[in-house]
Amino acid sequence: MTSRLSGSDLTLAYGDRVITSGLDVTVPDGSFTVIIGPNACGKSTLLRALSGLLAPRHGTVVLDGATIGSYRAKEVARRLGLLPQTATAPEGISVADLVARGRYPHQRLLRQWTPEDENQVAAAMAATGVTALADRAVDELSGGQRQRVWMAMALAQQTGILLLDEPTTYLDIAYQIDLLDLCADLNEQGRTLVAVLHDLNQACRYASHLIVMKAGRIVAEGEPGQTVTAELVEDVYGLRCEVIADPQTGTPLVVPAARALRAARLER
Repeated sequence: MTSRLSGSDLTLAYGDRVITSGLDVTVPDGSFTVIIGPNACGKSTLLRALSGLLAPRHGTVVLDGATIGSYRAKEVARRLGLLPQTATAPEGISVADLVARGRYPHQRLLRQWTPEDENQVAAAMAATGVTALADRAVDELSGGQRQRVWMAMALAQQTGILLLDEPTTYLDIAYQIDLLDLCADLNEQGRTLVAVLHDLNQACRYASHLIVMKAGRIVAEGEPGQTVTAELVEDVYGLRCEVIADPQTGTPLVVPAARALRAARLER
């Protein structure tokens, strides 16, 4: 397995609060890797470290053969794009101007705005369905619209690796599927994607490689069909369930046990 992005012996912390210790992770090249796990298990913290936003207390993150901290920020941004869990746009900025900021890593002293930049911005807005919002102020948009605009900015960055922290937040079910379909298309075109998702069934349907976390540790990883079992779901989430084949895709489908059965388990 080859990998442009990996972490070794990672200790990640916020102040005195250690989130994970001794963590090793490898993102397979060309994969759609999805990180799942219960709340506060370290998923987003790991993604922040892989993006270079959070410096490890111990251990190293390696991007294209060098520690990520050895690159200038602009160089990292030419190699790796990030859609953070929460993002704040400058007050009054238009959708088109925010998406255009995704081209900043490609700007140099002797290379300013070009027709290629214009084409990439237009393509990113079309792919995320925000073209009609181009002249609107970002702070006037709904949460779901803003999320699609931020995704467009990440796409305009045109990197080979794209990290997405809960990209379906605020989106209704139709837009969730549209966005994940777009991610699958990008992966088929050769991009490596890493996403944090909460929906187990969406993770199983779209991931080519699954990383399962619990309490700051990776407890399982691999192809969804070989990884997700009823025993794993109960161990990681404390949820009694049945795992069956998705009738549309054949991927694992997690069906929670009926309320009466779950209540009986709690009473024992």
